Amino acid sequence: MTKLLFIGHASFRLTSNCGKVIYIDPYFEGDYSVKADLVLVTHEHFDHNAVDLVSLNEGGKILCAKDFIDGKDLRTIKIGDITVTAVPAYNKNHARGCVGYVINVDGLNLYFAGDTDQTEYMSSMKDIDYAFLPIDGIYNMGPEKATVCAQAIGAKFSVPIHTAPPENEYNEDTVRRFTPKNKLVIRQGNEVIL
Repeated sequence: MTKLLFIGHASFRLTSNCGKVIYIDPYFEGDYSVKADLVLVTHEHFDHNAVDLVSLNEGGKILCAKDFIDGKDLRTIKIGDITVTAVPAYNKNHARGCVGYVINVDGLNLYFAGDTDQTEYMSSMKDIDYAFLPIDGIYNMGPEKATVCAQAIGAKFSVPIHTAPPENEYNEDTVRRFTPKNKLVIRQGNEVIL
């Protein structure tokens, strides 16, 4: 069974069926007690890149956006039975050098958007099971634009994240204004089975 802990903000811990552990954008205060096989960082801003919170298993890796950027091309990296594909992520606050990730694990495609606004790439995405979209409206797109993006992506479930600036907690009002039909709310600190 594939498990996902929403630590908070844009920070997650993903545990595969065979026990491989991936942290995405570590930053938010929470449970980093399980050692990682892989840490993924969408960009270098402090609220996505507190890799010192995570301990690595032997052979564990930390991969940042720069590891996936090859000139104008974005790379796919395979680690065991997990495939990570970098996808475009950008907005007025985040220029080139940022990425989102599509992680294929246990037959699921999970899209972690990073800090982004709507991109042309979103409408070309296929077979996404879960899309994790930033909605704070300050450093990222707001909930209304994120709703449009959710519809363009067409994932089975769209999950609102990065609901407020880093110094604030989860913003319920912003989450209410995110209204795609496939909306799934996962509370900070909760672990779900995907």
